[in-house]
Formats: sequence, C-alpha cells, structure tokens
Amino acid sequence: MFGQLRALIRKEVQQTLRDRRMMFLLVVAPLLQTVVFGFAVDFETSEVPTGVIDLDQSVESRRLVRRMFADDTLVLARRGASPALAATWLVDDVVDMAVIIPEGFGRGQVRGERVSVQALSDGTDPNRSAAAEGYVTSLLRGGDSSPIAPRQLLNPGLDTAPYMLPGVAGVLLLLITTIIASMGLARERETGTLEQLQVTPMPAAVILVGKVAPFAAIGFVDFVFAFSIAHFGFGMPLRGSLAELAVIGGLYLSGTLFTGLAVSTFSRTQQQAFLGGFLVLLPAALLSGVFTPLESMPNWMQWLTVMNPLRHFAALVRGNAFAAQTLFEQPLGPLALMGYAALVGTLAVVRFARTQE
Repeated sequence: MFGQLRALIRKEVQQTLRDRRMMFLLVVAPLLQTVVFGFAVDFETSEVPTGVIDLDQSVESRRLVRRMFADDTLVLARRGASPALAATWLVDDVVDMAVIIPEGFGRGQVRGERVSVQALSDGTDPNRSAAAEGYVTSLLRGGDSSPIAPRQLLNPGLDTAPYMLPGVAGVLLLLITTIIASMGLARERETGTLEQLQVTPMPAAVILVGKVAPFAAIGFVDFVFAFSIAHFGFGMPLRGSLAELAVIGGLYLSGTLFTGLAVSTFSRTQQQAFLGGFLVLLPAALLSGVFTPLESMPNWMQWLTVMNPLRHFAALVRGNAFAAQTLFEQPLGPLALMGYAALVGTLAVVRFARTQE
C-alpha cells in the first residue's frame, strides 16, 4: 500500500510541477493576493470631509473645532452659519459629516453643563459613519482636562491589515485548496486517467490521499509564505507558539483539501468543480466573521457557523498571533477543525468509492 501511495504521490507531484499555469495559481497568485489584500483591506477611517456650523462662536467652540481637525481623521471641507446647510452638504455629497455647535455651547462648558452638539453623517457607508461619529463623541466626552487616558492592548495602533490578514489568508487557502483540488480530480475524470487508476487494486482511500498530498504540501508552503508576509510586511505579531500555528494550519488544510475532493466527486467536468468550489467558498467567507462580526448575525445563523472551518481558523490564528493563546485555551476551534476534516474526508472517501463500483 505504501509503495502504491508513494508512486501515486510522485506522479501527482510531477504532473503538477509540469503545469506552469497550475503552479502559478497554487504558489504565485496567493502570495500576490496576500500583498494586494494587505494594502487594500483597510477599514481605518481617515480624512473624512467634514462641515462645521458654529452658531456659538465662542472660545470653547473654536477650541472644539481645532481639536476636531488636530489629526487626519476629519478634514475641514465647509464652514457655514445656518443649520439648514448641513443637510444640503450631505445630499450634494460635499461632506460625509456635518457638525452643528449650538448657541450657548461655551457658556454651558464653563458652567459644567451638558450641551448637545449635533453630528450628522452620511449613512450610506455605515462603518465610516460610525467611526467618524465615535471620534467626535470621544472629543466631546474627553475634553482637554479629562482624566481618561485610553489605551489599546494587543493591537496598539488599531491597524486593520494585521487583524484582517489571518482571515484573508484563510480565504485564499480555501480558494486554492478547495477549487484547485476539485478541478484536478475532475480533469483526470475528463481525460480518462482516473478510470485507469480505478481499475488498479489501489483502495479509494489511497488514491484520495495520493491526490491530496501534493496539494497539502503546496498549501502549507503558501500558509508559511502568507504569514511571513503578514508578519514582516504588515507588522502582524506572532506572539504564540509557531508549532501550534503549524498545527492550526495543518488541521485547516486537511478540511479544505477534503472539501475539494468531496466537491469533485459530485462533478463530472472542471467547470462543475469550479462552480461547486465557489458554492463552498462564498458561504464560508461570509459566515466566518472575517469581514463582518459574528455577533451582528442572527442567533440561528451564528449556530450555522460552528462547523465553518474558516471561522475557527481565523479565530485560532488571531488568538495565537495577538494574545499567545494556546490550543487548550481555545478547545472549540481544534475540535471543530478535526471534526470537519473527519466528516468531509469520510464523505469524500465514500463518494469516491461509489464511483469505482
């Protein structure tokens, strides 16, 4: 059995290495995409065009305006003297936020009274709007003499790229392992070479492991390169154990590769395998918590994400990299990844064995 497996793996490696387009998709494309997404995926809010309507014109109101534009979060785009201008600016897309400082603001500040400052924002971009409003609110609550000194742990700079790249890497690994693996087996079915393997005395499990092994090795190389780029290129910390990080990657790749093989057993052509892979990729990405918080989803949908390997991969990697959490501190993740790999692997073997009958 081991001799058969070694021969099959050698054949798969040679066939993959000879296909330059396949090697580009498996190695070069994920690395380029990691770099591009690292620069492109940025949810930080800066240089928000802002209009100011200061109806008070006091020392305190002018001080507030100076503090609002002290850094690059907000950019002064318009000044006005009528509250009606705020809605006009927003509708005309001149500003993304308008701040109206009412009369009596300075007098209220001197007396220690609470005076409401109205902030109107463009709600078509909820994330940008909420961030800008939060910035203005923090200025009003803090003040120059506030004893509060906020400090962020684990990600002091609140940088987006280090936080997003583990999830982005998981999506790219899911893409290349699931879709490429499924298309590879479908291609052999189309060319007839799979039928030649099926008439040999090799068990279905041996054939599948032989098909998986080269993609697993390439996927793990992509995993190492992707996190090297994230660490050295974008400053993602690696505070946890590298050995445990490798275990996380191995468990995740096992599940994604078996997913690709399971998809291929339902596909007769490469086109069907390609579309089937995307039917797996899109829900996995959307229900992973990588791009949107899981807490914002309905409760019943949160339960659907429990068996999503991408969700646990991203959570485990972030816990390992940012907080040095061990696998024993996040037991649900490793168990879910192992359970998913076992379930999908069994499905792939059973389905492939049926095609041999």
